[in-house]
Amino acid sequence: MRLVLLGPPGAGKGTQAARLVEKHGVPQLSTGDMLRAAVAAKTPIGLRAKEIMDAGALVPDEVVIGLIDERLGASDCAHGFILDGFPRTREQAERLETLLAEAGWPGALAVNLRVSYTDLIRRLTGRRTCAVCGEIYNIHHRPPKRAGRCDRDAGELVQRADDREEVIQERLNQYDQQTKPLVDFYRQRQALVEIEGEGSPDELTARLLGELEPLVFAGAGKKS
Repeated sequence: MRLVLLGPPGAGKGTQAARLVEKHGVPQLSTGDMLRAAVAAKTPIGLRAKEIMDAGALVPDEVVIGLIDERLGASDCAHGFILDGFPRTREQAERLETLLAEAGWPGALAVNLRVSYTDLIRRLTGRRTCAVCGEIYNIHHRPPKRAGRCDRDAGELVQRADDREEVIQERLNQYDQQTKPLVDFYRQRQALVEIEGEGSPDELTARLLGELEPLVFAGAGKKS
């Protein structure tokens, strides 16, 4: 139950990870959350990361790996975890496999959510967020009852700067160059499950569970 979710921006990784967490009780490990927690707790790695970020630089791999290593030692990871936002490069994937081997665990299983870029751009450019409560809508797939206003509090619905088409295209280009090669990395290790990511979140969840449960969740203490 040591999963890595792969797929381009907008493929639904965050939504599906949250549903797996709810159903099976394993923690979702977000590098962003871990970084913020380490900074707030003033751990040695957190202090180093804060110094780097305060200087306006990107947090290097060795610091991120240190965070992952620290987090994997927590008791709630003993029965598995779902990695969110890591690894992003082949080098990070290789380091992760080394960490797991050193802990005496088998390698991670990667799940690749396949979605066409045409559909991704449509999904992301259609996303709108309530400026008051943060509720998320999509003008194509989940529109509000009243255009431009949240159903819950009538707050204004706004488009995030990174959901504009030109920004999305750049994010997809970066994914192609840096992260997409991870699919081949896990395929070569025979540790890859590919899932068709089109359709609604519920349809994707059904496909995901149908593929994963026979492989990794059997007898793992599933929630009823």
